[in-house]
Order: sequence, then C-alpha cells, then structure tokens
Amino acid sequence: MKKFNLFTTCIAAAMLLFATQSSAQLQTPEASQRATVSQRVGITDITIDYGRPSVKEREIWGKLVPYGFNDLGFGTSKSAPWRAGANMNTIIEFSHDVKVEGKDIKAGEYGLHIALKEDGNATIIFSANTSSWGSYFYDEKEDVLRVDVKTKETGHTETLTYLFPSFEANSTVAALRWEKKEIPFKIEVDVKNLVMKGIKDDLRNTKGFTQATWDNAAGYAFNAGDLDQALEWVNTSISGSFFSKETFANLSLKSQILMKQGKTDKALPLVDKAAKLGSASQVFQLGTGLIGQGQKEKALAILKNNVKNNNGAWPSNFGLARAYSANGDYKNAIKSINVAMTKAPERFKPRLSGALEKLKKGEDIN
Repeated sequence: MKKFNLFTTCIAAAMLLFATQSSAQLQTPEASQRATVSQRVGITDITIDYGRPSVKEREIWGKLVPYGFNDLGFGTSKSAPWRAGANMNTIIEFSHDVKVEGKDIKAGEYGLHIALKEDGNATIIFSANTSSWGSYFYDEKEDVLRVDVKTKETGHTETLTYLFPSFEANSTVAALRWEKKEIPFKIEVDVKNLVMKGIKDDLRNTKGFTQATWDNAAGYAFNAGDLDQALEWVNTSISGSFFSKETFANLSLKSQILMKQGKTDKALPLVDKAAKLGSASQVFQLGTGLIGQGQKEKALAILKNNVKNNNGAWPSNFGLARAYSANGDYKNAIKSINVAMTKAPERFKPRLSGALEKLKKGEDIN
C-alpha cells in the first residue's frame, strides 16, 4: 500500500511539474506589443526592436516618463533613465560601425535608453546590456556611448513609434515619436570605405575568379571617384588573368576612367575598340556619353557607324540625331529623327516628336 501511495505521489508531482512548465510556455499578447523597424544606408542595416506603449489619455513627459535619472523602486539601479519603449530593453543594432551624432560606435546590438530633460534636450544612451527588463537594472558602467540631442514638438502620436523620417546616401535620422514629442538622432555611415573594403575582400575569395566581379568593382570605384583603383581593377579584367579578355564593358569603362584623368589621347582609341564589340543600344549609350564628355566629333563618328552596322534601327538613328544636334547640324539631325519616327514603336513617338519640334526651333536635343 505504501508503494502504491509513493507511486501515485510521484505521478502527481510529475503532472504538476508538467502543468507548471506548460503554463510558463503559454504565449499571450503583451499590452505594449513589440515592433521592429529597419533602414539600410549603403550596405549597413540599422534595426530598432521595441515595445509600443500608448498614451491612453495619460500625462507622459515628466509624469509617466520622469525627467532625468531616477530610482524606479525596483531592480538594482538607483539612477535609471527611461527605457525608451516598454517592457524588455529597446534594442538598436548596427550591422557595421557607424557614427551617432558624430560619435563613433561599433557594429553590434545595444540597449537604448533616453534621459529626457525639462528644457527639451535629451541624452540618448547606448548600453552594452540588451537583455534586461526596462531600465530597472541599468548600470552606467555598461554605457558604450552617450549623445545629447534636442527634442521637437510634433503632431500627436498615440502609440510610441520609431521611424527613419529622412535619409541620404551616407546617413539617416532615427526618431522616436510619442504623444506630441519627437526625439531624433542622426546616424552616419562611411559607405564608400565599407564597400571598398568589402570589394577588396571579395576579390581575394572565390568571387574574384570571375571577370564580372572585376568589372563591377571597377565600376563602383569609378563612380565613387577612386580613379586609380578603378583603373587597376579594369586592367585586370582586360588582361593578365585567366578570365581576362576585352569586352565592350571593360573597354568603354576604361575609356571613361582615362577621360576623367585627362588622358583623352589614350581614351579615344579604346572608344573605337569598344564600339566594335557593342550592341546597338550599348553603342548608343557610348555615343551619347561622349556627347556629355564634350567629345562631339567622336560621338558623331561612332553613332554614324552604329546606324550603318545595325541596318538603320530607330534607336541608332535617334542617337545619330543627337550627335548631329550636338555638333550644330540641325538639318541632318531632323533627317535622322524623321527616319527614326518611321521605325519606332508608337510608345516612343511622343518623345521623338518632342525632340523634332526642338530641332525645328534650332534647339539642341541633348
């Protein structure tokens, strides 16, 4: 009988333990639900994960969210900032090193806190601790970065929201909006150096065994203004490696690089070589690019050959019209436009008609 009671007791204890564990694993919605917002700058991702409380007719600033650093009556912190959200830490993550308000911070995840001031300023704090509940266990020793910003008055936002209200090629502004206040902070990324470093790494691994990688690398460096590096990479595409060969892409790119370097005498022979390898549309782009570079006579020669080599296709005639126009020969430009009009699909004719009207008025169409 005792054995039976012991067995029954063990079963009951196991069932109780299972029930307790099952209850602990139940998923129920939080009152202030989590949200995630991201913005990419160049190749860098910036992500903010946060809880979203609502105003609910409460007085927020200075009341629900006290000013400065405070003893919240729980946890280990006796001087805690605001958790900048609800429930667990607000977390901000940078996939690469960035600057926040002009100050460096490494790639990684950080707990985000804010100490608001009565004068409208605020201190934004990036903490190494990302796993705590709110700011109750905030420790100043874990601060990685502090920046001071000015808050703004804005329209009512009922539920706390993080967003990226503006961005540029090398920066973005992250902002918290809640009630009638916005707390913005600027994040800057050294896009060019990050990309160039990544390209250099890629050229040393398996990606560097294909010609297209070297072409793309040279194209990026050219557009980024690093002409010497662009020239080095495009030269590898053209000759010296097992995959190297002359193509329209690498010859035309090298000609552009040399033009930018002021080496026109070396660039123009490459234009001729590229034109022989290009399709009608590629030569069209090459010729109109030459017009933009001030090489009007070379553009005319290239685009004349494009008409001859492509049976007078309408884009090649349009390109020739632009070359004639650039050289001030509006009579022949009009002839070329008219030929293009007879062969072009209907959807392109309004554009050609507009160009024709300009030529008739003696206006350049470039």
